[in-house]
Amino acid sequence: MKDYGSSHPQEQAPPFARKRARGEPEVTHSLRAPSTYFLRAARGAPLESHRRFRSLLGSGAMGKKGKKEKKGRGAEKTAAKMEKKVSKRSRKEEEDLEALIAHFQTLDARKTQVVETPCSPPSPRLNASLSTHPEKDELILFGGEYFNGQKTFLYNELYVYNIRKDSWTKVEIPNPPPRRCAHQAVVVPQGGGQLWIFGGEFASPDGEQFYHYKDLWVLHLATKTWEQVRSPGGPSGRSGHRMVAWKRQLILFGGFHESTRDYIYYNDVYAFNLDTFTWSKLSPSGTGPTPRSGCQMTITPQGNIIIYGGYSKQRVRKDVDRGTQHSDMFLLKAEDGSKGKWSWTRINPSGAKPTPRSGFSVAVAPNHQTLLFGGVCDEEEEESLEGDFLNDLHFYDPIRNRWFAGQLKGPKAEKRRRRRGRKAEPGGADKQAAKGPSAQEPLEVVREVVSEDGTVVTIKQVLAAPGVAGQLESDDDDGPEEAGVAPVEPSPRSNAMLAVKHGRLYLYGGMFEAGDRQVTLSDLYCLDLHKMEEWMVLVETDPESQEWLEETDSDEDSEEAEGAEGGGEEDEDEEEEEEESGEEGGEEHPSVAPGELFADYLPRTEQHWLRCARDSVGPGAPERRVLRAAQALAQAFYDGSAGRWTEGGAVPCGLK
Repeated sequence: MKDYGSSHPQEQAPPFARKRARGEPEVTHSLRAPSTYFLRAARGAPLESHRRFRSLLGSGAMGKKGKKEKKGRGAEKTAAKMEKKVSKRSRKEEEDLEALIAHFQTLDARKTQVVETPCSPPSPRLNASLSTHPEKDELILFGGEYFNGQKTFLYNELYVYNIRKDSWTKVEIPNPPPRRCAHQAVVVPQGGGQLWIFGGEFASPDGEQFYHYKDLWVLHLATKTWEQVRSPGGPSGRSGHRMVAWKRQLILFGGFHESTRDYIYYNDVYAFNLDTFTWSKLSPSGTGPTPRSGCQMTITPQGNIIIYGGYSKQRVRKDVDRGTQHSDMFLLKAEDGSKGKWSWTRINPSGAKPTPRSGFSVAVAPNHQTLLFGGVCDEEEEESLEGDFLNDLHFYDPIRNRWFAGQLKGPKAEKRRRRRGRKAEPGGADKQAAKGPSAQEPLEVVREVVSEDGTVVTIKQVLAAPGVAGQLESDDDDGPEEAGVAPVEPSPRSNAMLAVKHGRLYLYGGMFEAGDRQVTLSDLYCLDLHKMEEWMVLVETDPESQEWLEETDSDEDSEEAEGAEGGGEEDEDEEEEEEESGEEGGEEHPSVAPGELFADYLPRTEQHWLRCARDSVGPGAPERRVLRAAQALAQAFYDGSAGRWTEGGAVPCGLK
């Protein structure tokens, strides 16, 4: 049974300004970077950060004390009432966001042909999907999100990375899925290759409202066309779920849904038939995993499904939620001779198990082994959360039911030099004794990164000594020329995106916390899983060059919100003053390209105009009002460019 690769986007989480280093057992490298006062609400699902931290208002009916005979039914009622609450309270949020989503879809609908443009590597983002083309040497990146400290940006862009040419292409296809992150993407080979996408979520720019998708899309890779597949009876809207290709079906598990006030985690299982295009809900026998998101879900060589780890949270008392980093493992098996019958079994693998963590990334390695990379190990208190960001590798062998740590052997040329050095000093027993232990001990490398606010973040890496894995060495001449140089490798991170093609692991992006900021990465690394020697850097990134906007003070926010709510002449006067001050020297508008249509200009510059509009109408204004203002500003500037400004000119933000 072959698994065609499921992307496992994880979630993001913001930071705190204090640093501390601590060693972590069975971890090759670790970075200590604590997080903020706010709890990261749900590792393994996107946007569950301090921007999303909400107390769970209103407790579901848990049954009255003393009525033990109703305990079982009470739990079922609690789950039903909780789901009903989530649906009711999120309806208003979804209506607001549906208008914003519809606006973006209107812009996308203006694209009528496929446009492929060679481009630089994609901008930093989280929770996108990275998939491998089944017939070509290509990686496919779709969607994702980016947080700059104040605003959240969602994407539905499609990028293709050509492995042989080491080049990126942006592919614009008419009628794509709406912007989203934390969806699941699965590639299957039929029809020249198909990329199936389910669910995920959208967020308002201020990160305060969330819309969970329950739609299913397929990208026909041969014809480069998107198609929305409408089939009833599928999963409810969610993100942080997992999905894999099993025979001629898509199997989906878990995830979560969160509104402003409530949240719910899932442990349900659905199957989508790729022949009949129909959903069915599975009811496996046995005791399965508790509800969770962000887990590992992979196929074994025997055709079973493995579920490992994940994250969930629950209310422990009023206004206090506690998260759980799961480290249990379950086997989901289709029963022989019984069509549609499945069963759960809990399994206990042996070996060097990964430390409990969330935000880890998963891919299927050669020989049907599951590869687990990085993540963050949290220590959670009621009002604080501290985490070790990791960049270690672990492999799970489903045949032996065993975990083992992935150790890199190091560059071969360096090992040959060490062997030649030992042969050159056969009589130097004392020197050899001095060198021997150091050759076998891990090498500790400490680097410091200075963020914009002056915070110094220490990255501690413990590098395994080359050759300790005891594997055979060849006489190839590849490798660095200087011995003793620390090997290149991805920095500790969570939420990285992984894909495996021709036995090579490709790692894109991810995030870590540095002082009072969240650093989103856009680097690309490659590791040959057959040789397990060293990482190769395909795209570098400079975290210090990334934009980060500090959050405004709560007092300023409240004053601006009051002004936005009050309306009237005062607001108009303030807007006029802002416009006048903007004329003197503010942010410059992006220019209109020669011959560019407004339908092309607006999508290209929409984030700029949304910022201008939000500055004009106030941060507390409804999204519909912000959208109207943004379109009006863009239209006015576009119309006036031909007559009032020369080609390539620019004017300060606020001038209409």
